Amino acid sequence: MGKVYDVIIIGAGAVGCAIARELSRYNISTLVLEKECDVAYGTSGRMSGVVHAGFNNKTGSLMAKLCVEGNRLFEGVCSELGIPYKKTGKVLVAFDEADMKVLEGIIERGKANGCEGLRLIGQDEIRAIAPGICGIGGMLSPNTAIFDPFEFCIAHAENAMDNGVDFSLESEVTAISRRNDTFYVTTPKGVFSSRFIVNSAGLYCDRISAMLGVDNYRIYPCRGQYYILDKVASDLLDIPAYPVPRPGIGGLGIHLTPTVDGNIIIGPSAEYLEDPDDYSTTPDVMDKLFSEAKALLPAIERKHIIGNYCGIRPKQAPPGEGGFRDFVIKEEEACPGLINLIGIESPGFTAAVPISFMVSDMLRKHIDLSPKTDFKAERKAPVRFRELSREEQEKLIKTDPEYGEIICRCQNVTRREIRDAIENRFGARSISAIKYRAWATTGRCNGGYCLAKIVDMLIHDYHMKPEEITYRGKGSELFSGEVK
Repeated sequence: MGKVYDVIIIGAGAVGCAIARELSRYNISTLVLEKECDVAYGTSGRMSGVVHAGFNNKTGSLMAKLCVEGNRLFEGVCSELGIPYKKTGKVLVAFDEADMKVLEGIIERGKANGCEGLRLIGQDEIRAIAPGICGIGGMLSPNTAIFDPFEFCIAHAENAMDNGVDFSLESEVTAISRRNDTFYVTTPKGVFSSRFIVNSAGLYCDRISAMLGVDNYRIYPCRGQYYILDKVASDLLDIPAYPVPRPGIGGLGIHLTPTVDGNIIIGPSAEYLEDPDDYSTTPDVMDKLFSEAKALLPAIERKHIIGNYCGIRPKQAPPGEGGFRDFVIKEEEACPGLINLIGIESPGFTAAVPISFMVSDMLRKHIDLSPKTDFKAERKAPVRFRELSREEQEKLIKTDPEYGEIICRCQNVTRREIRDAIENRFGARSISAIKYRAWATTGRCNGGYCLAKIVDMLIHDYHMKPEEITYRGKGSELFSGEVK
């Protein structure tokens, strides 16, 4: 407990990592505490990967303001940090004239929010943009985009670390106290102290706030279930397609989203839970997902499905109320030095960078944020062997023969890429940590071919015991021991 940091950020999701990167520009000391064994393990690693335009949010809200600003900044940030990004646009699909009337109102709200290029389209144009999509017409949002959410978090965290920010993983906050203008944060790895706390704990932000006596917030976990389709279905859709939103459902409806890696995602549902850690999928909801997706894109078949997952949104709106409540981003008067980020659900990812600007502006009122002269703004993207030309691949293999051995056949991931993922600067060595960096185990065989090879590398190259190998950290061990 010797060092007193200027700022401790609690939570290493998209917003926490973006704040860490922003604060790394300045001559202050910053620590990020994360309860999981890697970044992006909560809500940020379980979403659709869409950069929203900002037309769905209430005019005048923080959500709308920060989403529109974030949309404009997103491509430049991705370019700086080597994050896969593609401006695809998005279509909202109308099935009747009532839906078209709703879209007229959405366009007016979008214009008021500062969105550009929104327009109604007819059936012929929607067929030209997305040939397999049903509907009588819809709305086109040209500034919607898709990106890699895992790489977003990893890239921001790595760049923050390169610029002097400390990270402590597997450091769940169990208590916080305050004495003489210093916060003392208790974790399994010890007690850390700082002058300021930034609460970016997502689903647990209300609990963190309550630890410091600010207990007027309540988070209601809302689960969204998803299907993942095989890349063989990638030619069915190359633009996100959403139904016209229905009021009161707590989400934007079940939609179809292509990913930057070539898969299509179906979802999410919207179901309130008591347990913020309940990531189970349920047959009735999954059946509903498929039927609603098929109404949008009839060419989808069950044989295209290769996996499923869920995410949980930190909603402030309770069950029965539905819809959205605005972000809360404020320094608490009742606890000076505590900056609370409450209810940062969608479009929180799109808004992450402007949220980081807001937080730095709040801190600037109290401490000197003098810029570093040696700040490193750029981060080199990892090698993606499968995306290179044959000539580039051959050149890499001559430089390093490990690029010549494919470990993951579904995604064409090489031994060198797996090694780079294992040797990441956070020291995260779970299977998920490797998956999110190299994309192995995410193909049709779900790791049936490559998992054994990755385990073999962890045991023989990195001297891990079999019972130390986990899927997502403690409690998800793959092996209990050895047999003859």
